[in-house]
Amino acid sequence: MTFNMTDLIPLLPEIFLLAMLSFILIVDVMLKDEQRFITYVLSLITLAGCAWLTFKGLNTEPVYVMSSMFVDDAMADVLKLALYLAVAIMMVYSRSYLQLRGLYKGEYYVLTLFATLGMMVMISASHFLTLYLGLELLSLSLYAMVALNRDSPVATEAAMKYFVLGAIASGMLLYGMSMIYGSTGSLLLSDVSVALQEGIGQKIPLVFGVVFIVAGLAFKLGAVPFHMWVPDVYQGAPTPVTLFISSAPKLAAFAFTIRLLVQGLEVLHTDWRDMLILLSVLSMALGNITAIAQTNLKRMLAYSTISHMGFLLLGILAGSQNGYSASMFYSVVYALMSLGGFGMILLLSRQGFESEELDDLKGLNQRSPWAAFLMLLLMFSMAGIPPTVGFYAKLSVLQAVVEADLIWLAVVAVLFSLIGAYYYLRIVKLMYFDEPIQSAPIQASSDMRLALSVNGLAILVLGILPGPLMNICAIAIQASL
Repeated sequence: MTFNMTDLIPLLPEIFLLAMLSFILIVDVMLKDEQRFITYVLSLITLAGCAWLTFKGLNTEPVYVMSSMFVDDAMADVLKLALYLAVAIMMVYSRSYLQLRGLYKGEYYVLTLFATLGMMVMISASHFLTLYLGLELLSLSLYAMVALNRDSPVATEAAMKYFVLGAIASGMLLYGMSMIYGSTGSLLLSDVSVALQEGIGQKIPLVFGVVFIVAGLAFKLGAVPFHMWVPDVYQGAPTPVTLFISSAPKLAAFAFTIRLLVQGLEVLHTDWRDMLILLSVLSMALGNITAIAQTNLKRMLAYSTISHMGFLLLGILAGSQNGYSASMFYSVVYALMSLGGFGMILLLSRQGFESEELDDLKGLNQRSPWAAFLMLLLMFSMAGIPPTVGFYAKLSVLQAVVEADLIWLAVVAVLFSLIGAYYYLRIVKLMYFDEPIQSAPIQASSDMRLALSVNGLAILVLGILPGPLMNICAIAIQASL
């Protein structure tokens, strides 16, 4: 493996994050609980520094370093900038919640930043080993974060389920990668792609490898039938951790899927496309239908996530640049919607009370018209109702599927979207037409109120003007693939 100092330039955001992480770890040990605000501010400064370094190093042409194991391209830069924003919003939303429950600890911020580092590596990986390294760094951090509230048996159970199922999924992914390596003789995605184009490797081991890789990817995305962990982890984890799991890792999972299936295994498109069609239809069906029966808001949003991941896969299975850019747009929009949805749960929660049941939203318009309006925008967007950005996210994915001559699949997706609209509109009905059962005033810090307001209004603004973000995604995909 050859190495020179210029290899470090595209790696500067990751190096800066790791250096700041080490610094925060040392500083946090010396802080008292009442000084924990310093860790919070340092974490936000770290994300801002990463964003500046990434923005400064924006590339139109892919730059491969570390013997081509790491790539800095337009897709990676855009997704990383979206990632920093999502993590920063999550930190702002969660601060008050953590303080009131005795969870305002340095470990929360350190684990969040380690998970962010793992996602950054996943987004820029161009080698099976770096992909897996990033994935495991993210996964191990998330397992610990789910169990952050050690006194909660529900959180501990959720973490155990997540850990066991995550280990199985990682094993399947590794087994699939080993079969691809055995057939092509390389772990480098570009070399694997060239080997497949030249017809190197036997068909049966390659297809088996793809099956195991798709199964591992489906687990990370939370697609059916590898979705078992999603409802339990979303409900059992502390709400700030649920907010984190539901947003930022979806950006990394999208990049992970594109790197593996499109950049590495595109020659086998016909093989993995059929598998993705099955996963997508099952995810949309089970996610939307099961969500209707839920009374717990976090659990309902978990099944909603499963259905959204089905939609995300539609763009990827279309197998075109339009499809990939539509899926990228969808992943960014979904992260924004998910941040707002779980942010609203944090806003309505208070000391000794978790606003997790659907009934807790009854009469919200009478308690706080502005909060009810923001939640209405978020629910409309998740349902795909114009003029919110969720409508354009779904429309762009459906257009890609129609262009791929899979009209029946687009019709199925629209039908399941109509079913899904029911449980989103039910929340609007509870907020505006039911009598409130909670009368306590909403207590939240001004920075959280401001961030949530911007988050909600961004859903509307991006719905009215979706062009710029869609163009950024299209340009990033075109420059990277």
